[in-house]
Amino acid sequence: MIRVIGHFAAGALLAAAIAFPAGALEFKETPSLSGRVGKDLPPVGERVPQEPLVVELEERGRKIGKPGGAIDTLIGRAKDVRLINVWGYARLVGYTEQLELKPDILRDVEVEDDKVYTLHLRKGHKWSDGHPFTSEDIRFWYEDIATNPDLQPSGLPRFMLSGNEPPTFEVVDETTVRFSWDEPNPLFLPELAKSRPPFIYRPAHYLKQFHAKYADPAKLKAMAEAEKVRGWAPLFNKKDEMYDAMNADLPSLQPWVRKSGGEEGRRFVLVRNPYYHRVDTAGQQLPYVDEVIMTVADGKIIPAKTQAGEVQLQARNIGFSDITVLKQGEAQSGYKTYLWPISKGSEISLLPNLTVKDPVWRDLNRDTRFRHALSLGIDRDLINKVLYFGFGRPGNDIVLPLSPLYEDHYRTDWAEYDPEKANALLDEIGLTKRRGDGIRLLPDGRPLEIIVETAGEDQTQLDALELIAETWKGIGVKLFAKPSQRDTIRDRAMSGDLVMSVWSGFENGIPTPDMPPEDYAPTQGVFLSWALWGDYYETDGKTGEEPDWAPAERLIELYNSWLVSSSREAREKIWKEMLDIHANETIHIGLVSEVRQPVVVKGLENVPKEGIYGWDPGAHFGIHRMDEFFFQ
Repeated sequence: MIRVIGHFAAGALLAAAIAFPAGALEFKETPSLSGRVGKDLPPVGERVPQEPLVVELEERGRKIGKPGGAIDTLIGRAKDVRLINVWGYARLVGYTEQLELKPDILRDVEVEDDKVYTLHLRKGHKWSDGHPFTSEDIRFWYEDIATNPDLQPSGLPRFMLSGNEPPTFEVVDETTVRFSWDEPNPLFLPELAKSRPPFIYRPAHYLKQFHAKYADPAKLKAMAEAEKVRGWAPLFNKKDEMYDAMNADLPSLQPWVRKSGGEEGRRFVLVRNPYYHRVDTAGQQLPYVDEVIMTVADGKIIPAKTQAGEVQLQARNIGFSDITVLKQGEAQSGYKTYLWPISKGSEISLLPNLTVKDPVWRDLNRDTRFRHALSLGIDRDLINKVLYFGFGRPGNDIVLPLSPLYEDHYRTDWAEYDPEKANALLDEIGLTKRRGDGIRLLPDGRPLEIIVETAGEDQTQLDALELIAETWKGIGVKLFAKPSQRDTIRDRAMSGDLVMSVWSGFENGIPTPDMPPEDYAPTQGVFLSWALWGDYYETDGKTGEEPDWAPAERLIELYNSWLVSSSREAREKIWKEMLDIHANETIHIGLVSEVRQPVVVKGLENVPKEGIYGWDPGAHFGIHRMDEFFFQ
């Protein structure tokens, strides 16, 4: 059976996009580029692909815009300039606002049994420097970078393996390549759509000058010495950074590209890509906005600068606690504050460490009754009212209603405030002895005092812990909040010294069956609830601990089954069982979800008033197509 994803005559990205035959559109030159036509640029009709991606805006409730202007936004550190490659969200395949995968940079994708992926590029597509984008750019990535031990000593990334085996790679023609695996590889397409994608293509015409296979050795040595690196491989890796946006000479396929220079790393100007592949139905090339200007500012003063009207688009470094102040500044500064629900499973989540080395705490944290008791001892409605003015949704750290996998009980199981039931569960465990102040005693006589470690980056987390501490007293549990640093907490999780931590919830609270459930199984060492199990999985048993807890073992079995699944139905069944386990076990103790992210908009059209704000999937503004935003 052949399953074809997004097989459109003109490679429409969105469900409402239109397929136009070549030559059916009358292209309009972008005003800011018209003076360059005939000098260093050809006309727009020769710059866009022969089969451009034509986006239908009006059918999606958006307006056909007009080109021009610059978006000013603030970032808290220079390295955040890389967000331009997140927000621009030009991907080989990308998610729509309906969470469907559609071709974008690609004209088409053919998928056979999740084993064979044939990628069709757009004829005439060009890099930002005008050089053709062809199958050679994908071949160069796969054969000369991804499988080159000097550049990738750890080998191919996981999404390129199925059954631990690499694909067979073929160049079919100038605009067609094929990856074939013997077993299904459902990881492949979702990985290409991530906020930080793997970029399985590279501008070969530019990067070959830094590659030992193609470059003159003497020139390579001289360039390496000039860059103060020890050889061609570190030189190549320094120049090859498709995500970080630090090499202004590196050609791109994104809507905006880095302009050379900058004011001592404090102000970054990103200019329109004149060869960008998307156009509207009026024949105008996207993006509408000519420039995005990112200025570095102290994160503490970004809310004040936003309120003063210094930006046209801002969500970074502002949060829920800033909403009141931002609303007060709207009339004077001429902006609007939209409130987008955050797509994490929970805004705040308590994470009992199931791989803590202390045997008493290990037994307790793994006891389902203990986690249920702690959850029942939290007044989430109070936390929602005090910290989020009632705008959030109290409940577990799990999928949200926007996910097609959502079920009501996932949010509510063991999440009501019921101290009587919590006390009964703790008594049932055997924690019946108490000291004079009512705090229960552990089996070895120590008081039941839980140190909850926090990265110290979010005052709201500390405020939430204070509220939890008050209600936990009623069930005989003492809570101590311990501010630390994220690296320290992760080290302590890996050493087994961490008992419990507070963090944000699951990054992807809006999954579909076709998205990998990697966050919901112990597959990575960075997960604080089971760091040692995750490390064991990541390293194939070389380090960490082998899971010895039945729910974790089953979650890994299910995740591994998803990795070789060959149908959406099978993947949905796997997801459902994994979510049932999380709901039944309360592995994460979530507090409140769907908290609002303020998005400040000044003078821009096509920014949705109701959007979703998340990393994967979402890419912050990316899933809402920032290249379609325009000034009134």
